[in-house]
Amino acid sequence: MDNMMSFRTLYDVQQLLKRYGTFIHLGKRLWDIELMFIEVKRLYEDKMIDKKTFISAQMVLKREHRIEEKKEKDRSK
Repeated sequence: MDNMMSFRTLYDVQQLLKRYGTFIHLGKRLWDIELMFIEVKRLYEDKMIDKKTFISAQMVLKREHRIEEKKEKDRSK
């Protein structure tokens, strides 16, 4: 388990996933974030990462998801 991971950016979460062989690029940032959310949850459920790492990664993903939703909403006006 990885106790020392600290996340501030989406890139940090991508690096965590890469360490477990998961590369995500669906072509739309919002979709990428949603799939990363699923993959991080799976890593936690499979006990590959600890709770602190899981929560930290999820907070970054939720923030990025909100930002992308706002961008899409602003574009559609």
